[in-house]
Amino acid sequence: MENKIKNKADSKVHWESVYDRTAVNKLGWYESVADQSMKLIDKANIDKAAQILNVGVGASTFIDLLLEKGYQNIIASDISAIALEQLKKRLGEKQKEVTWVVDDLTQPQKLSSLESVDVWHDRAVLHFFLKEEERQNYFQLLNQLVKIGGYAIIATFREGGAEKCSGLPIQQYTKELLEEKLGKDFELVESFEYTYINPGGSPRPYIYTLFKRLC
Repeated sequence: MENKIKNKADSKVHWESVYDRTAVNKLGWYESVADQSMKLIDKANIDKAAQILNVGVGASTFIDLLLEKGYQNIIASDISAIALEQLKKRLGEKQKEVTWVVDDLTQPQKLSSLESVDVWHDRAVLHFFLKEEERQNYFQLLNQLVKIGGYAIIATFREGGAEKCSGLPIQQYTKELLEEKLGKDFELVESFEYTYINPGGSPRPYIYTLFKRLC
């Protein structure tokens, strides 16, 4: 399905297929421990009862880590129902401690009706949105949901790195570009570069950012 995603239906079919045919620990973005994201959660110093929305969660082990650390209000969202079912299965009884939302970030139906959140977490989703309309919808939803004093954690492919992921072209980012997209309502608290080695042994240079909403 390379380069053929044209609309919401195509996108959903693509990601359902990816999670259906590939073992989670073989996916190109799989992390056994999501320690880079947790570093930024620790930096934000949020309460254990804070509302954390993980967008494009897939079957991420970040949810496991949040639960292990005692966070109590976690929302896991993805366009792929198959991915969320795999994550639920891995969590077992702990899945009851998470709110699950199947939705498309670029055309949200359910996410847009959520109450405001303390943390928006996105690792490896934003860079798939190539159309300006998709990016506008993404940042509009982020602005709608992150409360004043809340945080946005965005980790995405950085300039000079991979040009494709999961057979799809991607948009590379810098911290400056993310600052521009988030606008004056958000302050960059921390950023760092991190080169992730995927399950296939290939390096994937990321930029990790933590923003705080000021107003």
